[in-house]
Amino acid sequence: MQTPDYSRFLHVAAAVICDQAGRILIARRAEHRHQGGLWEFPGGKIEPGEAVGSALQRELDEELGVTITDARPLIRIPHDYGDRQVLLDVWRVDGFEGVAHGREGQPVAWVCPEALSQYAFPAANRPIVTAAQLPDLGLITPDPGRPAEWGAFLRKLESRLNGGIRLVQLRAKALQPSAFRALSEQVAALCHRFGAHLLLNGPVESAEAIPHAGVHLNGARLRELTERPLGPEGWVSAACHDLEELERALSIGVDFVFVSPVLPTASHPGAPTLGWEGLRVLCKASRVPVYALGGLGPADRQRAWQSGAQGIAAIRALWNPIR
Repeated sequence: MQTPDYSRFLHVAAAVICDQAGRILIARRAEHRHQGGLWEFPGGKIEPGEAVGSALQRELDEELGVTITDARPLIRIPHDYGDRQVLLDVWRVDGFEGVAHGREGQPVAWVCPEALSQYAFPAANRPIVTAAQLPDLGLITPDPGRPAEWGAFLRKLESRLNGGIRLVQLRAKALQPSAFRALSEQVAALCHRFGAHLLLNGPVESAEAIPHAGVHLNGARLRELTERPLGPEGWVSAACHDLEELERALSIGVDFVFVSPVLPTASHPGAPTLGWEGLRVLCKASRVPVYALGGLGPADRQRAWQSGAQGIAAIRALWNPIR
């Protein structure tokens, strides 16, 4: 796998700035600028030889009058507008000093993550909206067993949601469509109660029938599709193991991907892995958020962030976390 060449793209630093209430700061572009009148995440051009972090600090001081105290990489997005090619280096800012305000006269607004979709952003910013709305941990459920075992399964899921999990992928390969639909309805109700996002790793029809549920595409389903299976009301994710699968997922318009296996797993001993370098290459090639999967747990989030990932996804490490 080769790292894509974006040397001719306009390199821009941007920030998803979060306050203590979890709101995110956005600003409206001046009418005379490229993509004028649309909302954006604050930032600006990186000067030759300037580090991304330094450029971001300079731009946020100039535009908003704030000083960064806590930040990390979030997502890197290449985008071709036709008349301009940009590479957005987006960082998440969780700590800052100062009172953010439009120092250049631009309107600014603090917005809850779920309300970001109501604002008009430039096309290159849309994956940032998704990244801002997604958590950094994604739980993939183990097999739920027979219907008689669902009570214990749902109680365990409730405990994980109560512990802070906000993205759940329901994985139940052995269930018939009718049983999968019945379980999905119960899981959806639980996720809704905790404000968590749900992806159904099963028949697309199940996701279409359950409000607010998204769908996860395994490799076989991804190869079958030529277009996005859901409308904009539900998220679509895909499993990707190499650059070819990633490019196919991007071509049908998925919202984010799960890249695996990063490290060796107990379920597939001896299988080839991507390693951290392989993850980094796929993250650089992606235009949507990436979850690192395979042999990882919450302690690996920092390494995943530095590789360009949204965070990590796991079954065992999040279903039965070590205390």
